[in-house]
Amino acid sequence: MPQPPTKTDKDLATGQGAHSPVLFSYALTGPLAGQKLDGGAVDQVLEEAALGWVHLSADHAHAEAWITGHMPYLDDTIPQALTQASTRSRASRIGQGVLAVLRGVNLNEGRDPEDMVAIRIWAEAERIVTLSRQRVRALEDIAADIARGEGPQSTGEFLVILAERLNARLEPMIADLDSETDALETQVIGEPDQDLRQRIVAMRLQVIELRRHAAPQREALQRLEGDDIALLDENDRRHMREAREKLVRLVENLDEMKDSLAVLREEMSGQISDRLNRHMYILSILSAIFLPLGFLTGLLGINVGGMPGAENPQAFWIVCGGLSVVVLIQIWILRRARWL
Repeated sequence: MPQPPTKTDKDLATGQGAHSPVLFSYALTGPLAGQKLDGGAVDQVLEEAALGWVHLSADHAHAEAWITGHMPYLDDTIPQALTQASTRSRASRIGQGVLAVLRGVNLNEGRDPEDMVAIRIWAEAERIVTLSRQRVRALEDIAADIARGEGPQSTGEFLVILAERLNARLEPMIADLDSETDALETQVIGEPDQDLRQRIVAMRLQVIELRRHAAPQREALQRLEGDDIALLDENDRRHMREAREKLVRLVENLDEMKDSLAVLREEMSGQISDRLNRHMYILSILSAIFLPLGFLTGLLGINVGGMPGAENPQAFWIVCGGLSVVVLIQIWILRRARWL
């Protein structure tokens, strides 16, 4: 009895059915411009001269096979670079296309915003393929613009809009961190506590993580605006330059916050150290005063015969007066030694 045919990687690469890694796809130009694509329409747009955009799930088991099946002319390293788990923001021209990795603020539920989501991009004049392992709101915004008929009309414009949308979500987050850092300065000068110290450490780690992702992205945008990237015209390059300059300012703000938080942490540690030293100083003074008094009272308290004043009813007050004189002498000595 003949066995039913099984799906090969090539079959799965066609983008059909539940096994497809395609999350959504749009035609940007041509007769289907602005329409959301599915099934064979995805293949049609990618094969024709019209510009199409396909967004894939990077952690899908058949994502690499999908890219290889639809774009067999690509070097083997490109599908691997687009689907690898660990990435760093970068951009490079490969033949007539551009391989880029950009990052956006992680706004997904239960995720830390500073754990930025990587967006892997393969861009050519007539097709754009993006991949991510989590939702990216910037890509969803672009998809919504396309559906309204306001989307990009070229690959260069798509890259510019994506860079601007990524900056637009990063900027308010850094502004909030900056405001919180300013508020911490007042609190540290006022009454620092252990909870405040933990907040400073947590914020500093957050700033460091954001800068770790944002700094390489600044270099990636600079690479995209280079003259050898033919996908961007002069207008696109001007907008990309502005996006890069904004990112440069954001990275500089992160550097400033990182230094400010380090200073606040040192200041708080210094205040805690000063408080501890002050308390130890007071305890040392009290010990210096009461140590001789303890010696004298211990000496007078021994239970042996011959203790002076044992039969005198005024002896207790005489001893108290003598101890008071000893305390006054000690205070005078400490003041002369500038301990008080």
